[in-house]
Amino acid sequence: MDGTRHDDSPALRAGILCGVLAPLLWAAAIAYCGTLRPGFSHFTQYISELGERGSSTEALMRFAAFVPTGLMHIAFAAALATMFKSNRLGILAAILLGLNGLARIAAGFFPCDTGCGETGSFGQRMHSLSAGLGFLALVVSTVLWSAVLRQTPNLRNLSAYSVASGVLGLAFLLLTVWSAEPGAARGLFERLSSGVLSLWILVFALRLWRS
Repeated sequence: MDGTRHDDSPALRAGILCGVLAPLLWAAAIAYCGTLRPGFSHFTQYISELGERGSSTEALMRFAAFVPTGLMHIAFAAALATMFKSNRLGILAAILLGLNGLARIAAGFFPCDTGCGETGSFGQRMHSLSAGLGFLALVVSTVLWSAVLRQTPNLRNLSAYSVASGVLGLAFLLLTVWSAEPGAARGLFERLSSGVLSLWILVFALRLWRS
């Protein structure tokens, strides 16, 4: 037994499709909002600064990127929990993926202050907490999925890729934290972390969609 539930229901396929679309929307929103901010640096500025309070791209980034992709992650997590409902580790991994989605929605509802510093308003603190929680939940989920997929014959070849994505995502996240001073490569490292983890979601979802 591979621990999955083989179901071709419209709801399940919609959930998997959300896993395909969420990373694409996330990347497109970051790139597009960056073009609307002259002088914005993807190298030195956080992703969240595109949605910082009072910026010209605040509403677009918050409600066309953070919130919808968070909802899509929850939908994808629900689909995974259904498919792997007989695997306790799979359910836990799906819950963590859904927690990442909830955290991203919260980060959208609580925009950071200008510059997205670690201290500041209540909204800034909630945004930082949500973003950090979301990243960590997704990293742990990715590593757990490696163990689950190793037990799933038709998906076993994604196991090593999953753990590598989790390790790289965490490494780039730590580099982001260690490069927090203005002018450092914090934006680059954050995008690498988010990019590696988002690509993992896309690859996983595409593989499920094809099968």
